[in-house]
Amino acid sequence: MLKTTLIHPEILRVVARAGHHAKILIADGNYPASTKRGPNAELISLNLSPGVVTVVQVLRALLSAVPVDQVNTMGIPPDDPYAQKGEPPVWNEYRAALAAAGTKLKLEPVLKWDFYKHVESPDHVLTIQTADQALWANVLLTVGCRTGG
Repeated sequence: MLKTTLIHPEILRVVARAGHHAKILIADGNYPASTKRGPNAELISLNLSPGVVTVVQVLRALLSAVPVDQVNTMGIPPDDPYAQKGEPPVWNEYRAALAAAGTKLKLEPVLKWDFYKHVESPDHVLTIQTADQALWANVLLTVGCRTGG
């Protein structure tokens, strides 16, 4: 029996093999997961029905099991109509999840087209496709190091 809140066997398999600097994408329901991923990345679909599961639910589970060095969100290009609305509300949920996990990590937006380039890296090991309906909800985690102690 596992003590972590992450219990999905396939996600655990991939995460257990991931090393420092590996990238894990938690994709919202609009993300083109079949075409925008790295050459070494596996795709796990958790999109059961609209809104089930969400990116923040997956983020919480991963934070319980994996050390994370960096958290990037997909930044909104200035010419996108949504850019005038300010920061997506879901980003505050991510900040709350990071704080609840006891991390001091900050969200670091990466503009959309650069975000895709980060995801298409050979370091990208896993995409978890959710059914999150929030806009601009994609999160890219960079795996950290497990330290002694």
